[in-house]
Amino acid sequence: MQTIRNIRLQSQHLVNQKITDIKELVQYMGAIQAQEYTMAKWAIGSRLGSATDKTIEEAFNEGKILRTHVMRPTWHFVANEDIRWMVELSSKRIISACISLGKQWEIPEKQYLKAINLIEKLLEGNNHLTKEEIKKEFEQRNIPSDIPEINRYLMRAEAEGLICSGAVKNKKQTYALIDERAPATNTLTKEEALARLASRYFLSHSPASMNDFIWWSGLLISEAKQAVKLIEKDLIFEKFEGSELIIHRSVDYQPVLDDSIHFLPSYDEYLISYKNRTNVLDLEHYSKAFNTYGIFYPVLAHNGRIVGNWKKSANKKQLSVDTSLFIEIPDIKEILYEQAHKKYHSFLDKK
Repeated sequence: MQTIRNIRLQSQHLVNQKITDIKELVQYMGAIQAQEYTMAKWAIGSRLGSATDKTIEEAFNEGKILRTHVMRPTWHFVANEDIRWMVELSSKRIISACISLGKQWEIPEKQYLKAINLIEKLLEGNNHLTKEEIKKEFEQRNIPSDIPEINRYLMRAEAEGLICSGAVKNKKQTYALIDERAPATNTLTKEEALARLASRYFLSHSPASMNDFIWWSGLLISEAKQAVKLIEKDLIFEKFEGSELIIHRSVDYQPVLDDSIHFLPSYDEYLISYKNRTNVLDLEHYSKAFNTYGIFYPVLAHNGRIVGNWKKSANKKQLSVDTSLFIEIPDIKEILYEQAHKKYHSFLDKK
């Protein structure tokens, strides 16, 4: 188990960090789940030596990294250069889901198209709008726009490759046109996109199984197998405690690591990006890390093993982190906690 954890800590860029650029890190990871925006920024910051909450938000506002629904689908950070081909890989499944949910909410296709056209017009000219602002525009035009409906419109527009995240406005997320946020790039064939997605995943998530990749990518089983086949020469297939896992040949790892503690954010890639999580989290403690509704909590990892939870203290005068262990580790060195606290404080730019 520890060998798997050691390799993952390094491939996930949680230790032995070599990348220093925010966009490069997101591109290296393929995508970073961004269900909770604040925590997702920490997911980036915890993997970079000098990035702060402020510098990550600046990169986001400038459009170097973007937030949209891709893959499973759920919110992810992706590099601006990658958004088009990643959306294209996911689009058919998301549109199909939107149509199905539209029938449930009695949203006819004609209404979808009318809504998407309006959204496109409202956002033209780098006019970034919040969901509430878009909803208000719909109401003024007597277009049905209850929350379930407006969510369906926006997700459909994302899947169509029309919109993505805009700059943060008054601490609220906004939407913008992809054509005004992301540079034009060469179109990838489906095979090229599959190969690139598989390469990014196994480079930054090794060792992982085929089932892990299927779960993370949201691809059909046949598509995932095709993707792995396309980059087979770049992969090593090894048995770890009776299970076959895949390691990208470019993963440069040390077999033995110094002791470490990591305060991992909710929905962190270290946990959520694998179908089987028992390599880093004991099955009996699953409920401490996530619930049956798919809500993931901030967790504390010791040498890559998830052993507890953490949360930012409610004390507004002084920043501190409260921790609680659900697995007792009697020999944890106090300096490891101090190092983890220091990194989080530096990310928040707190003294």
